[in-house]
Amino acid sequence: MYPSPQNPPLEPTNNSPEERPLLNFFVDILETLILSVVLFFLINVLSARIKVDGSSMEPTLHHGEFILVSKVGYKFGEPQRGDVIVFDFPQNITQEYIKRLIGLPGDQVRIDNGDVYVNDQLVVEPYIQSAPMYNGDWEVPENTLFVLGDNRNNSSDSHNWGMVPLENVVGEAVFIYWPPPNWGTINNASIASASD
Repeated sequence: MYPSPQNPPLEPTNNSPEERPLLNFFVDILETLILSVVLFFLINVLSARIKVDGSSMEPTLHHGEFILVSKVGYKFGEPQRGDVIVFDFPQNITQEYIKRLIGLPGDQVRIDNGDVYVNDQLVVEPYIQSAPMYNGDWEVPENTLFVLGDNRNNSSDSHNWGMVPLENVVGEAVFIYWPPPNWGTINNASIASASD
């Protein structure tokens, strides 16, 4: 009895030695491009970058600085008084503003003789440029925030145009990344009352 004939083994289809490095090179480029695209979208989902335009947040932030904004912090927690936030300007949502959060929904904000009061408690504000030279009284409606610039007398903010809808908030400003001499975290101070 003779053994049944078997199919001859196929020759391996390896590329020539010259083609392998070229193939590896293109695979590496493709992997790098895919990783770059994934990182780009991930970074943009988690954060934003903005440039400070103007002097309304001095001395905390200065014109021309670039700021890293956390877009995820408020997904897991609520904005707090004293946070420096970035939001779409309510009167023109194509513009982003950066201000300090002073009043939360339901708060009563009063500015009187250069002092800021929240719910009749005097607020201690070591971060401002100078005391405000205007007076006013505001009640913060539901789903809105009251914001002021740290440069109180040179800022377009809630004392001029009203409240910021919560849905307009982009995130919390957390880090100055440009120019390098100004690198550092942003003073997101919890607002303390004079009685604390």
